[in-house]
Amino acid sequence: MQGHIHRRVHTTHDGRTTTTWYVVVDAGRDRSGRRRQKWHGGFRTRRAAEAARAKIVNDITQGLYVPPTGLTLLAWIEDQWLPLMKTQVKPSTWDSYSRNMRLHVLPRIGHRVLQQVNATMLNELYAALLADGNARGGGLSPKTVRYIHAMVHKALSDAMDAGVVNANAAERARPPKLGKSRIAEMRSWLPGELRTFLDIIEGTRLQAAWHVAALTGMRRGEVLGLRWRDVDMEHARLSVRHTIVSVAYEVRSSTPKTHQARVIDLDAGTIEQLRAHHQRQAAERAEWKDDYGDRELVFCRENGSPIHPDSFSQSFERIVARSKLPRIRLHDLRHTHATIALRAGVPVKVISERLGHESPAFTMKQYAHVLPGMQAEAASRIAGLVTGA
Repeated sequence: MQGHIHRRVHTTHDGRTTTTWYVVVDAGRDRSGRRRQKWHGGFRTRRAAEAARAKIVNDITQGLYVPPTGLTLLAWIEDQWLPLMKTQVKPSTWDSYSRNMRLHVLPRIGHRVLQQVNATMLNELYAALLADGNARGGGLSPKTVRYIHAMVHKALSDAMDAGVVNANAAERARPPKLGKSRIAEMRSWLPGELRTFLDIIEGTRLQAAWHVAALTGMRRGEVLGLRWRDVDMEHARLSVRHTIVSVAYEVRSSTPKTHQARVIDLDAGTIEQLRAHHQRQAAERAEWKDDYGDRELVFCRENGSPIHPDSFSQSFERIVARSKLPRIRLHDLRHTHATIALRAGVPVKVISERLGHESPAFTMKQYAHVLPGMQAEAASRIAGLVTGA
């Protein structure tokens, strides 16, 4: 099958004529035996149509040909991809896909025919989001745009699997690089600053929660999802099996980010914090009596109900704002734990296991900015051993 070029001449209402070129390929016969043809176009020049014909013929030969349809990106995402993702990913992930598609992607390129989405179109989308993608003014961060790129890549990859496109345009797109901005987002406290913070929160109702977050490197949702059955006081360890997440601002229980439970050993000070917190919680349970909604959560509201993750973060930010400490986010307590551990000489594999990273290599990449100073110290210590200095 070679296909052929078809020329059409259009006359406008003011008498002008325009020429459009199409590629026509034979798509077999329908049930009644009538011949079916698929038209591709229209192209402004015959040369462009010839180039398209060559590609179409090659796709047919390779078994990659996808007949043209009028399916738009909006229709694919809303009617097929998002409903499919709802059955395959966590509710929090689906909510993120849905919000970002509907806020940032579909309003700008949703009207485009899915098969006509190309790398240039995606690069223009990314540039626009960097410039003015934030509804509150300004642009989105490179990290957020890269996340949107990964999401679009997934949607187009699934479209390939479904046979509605024959190539993933996102493969050739160029999302923004993180560069130094990623490191700037990752801030942490020095050991003395963390010690000051722990002194500041002494006596507050959730002091044990902040202590656990700082001394284990657990994620926000993992701290809030911790249950008493997962805390082993006798052997000084806990198991991370559940997490609390916010889906459309509704609190839900989920599994850890990596879908796998992990064990974290605890220091004596953290165990003491948990013992004291357990006693305080028992008093609250007795006060609320039958109205206490016991879910076995270690850290919860006075009536036993889950703490909203956003509320937890906001409480942390208010504490830091009232102090003289450098401003960091709640998630940066996790980075603080990791950087202090690295500088203390804790093996990267152990740090990776405590943080629940997919591999030590990921941990090394995440905290590469900490390593140069450590290498300088290592060089001096090695030289000292060799020379006896």
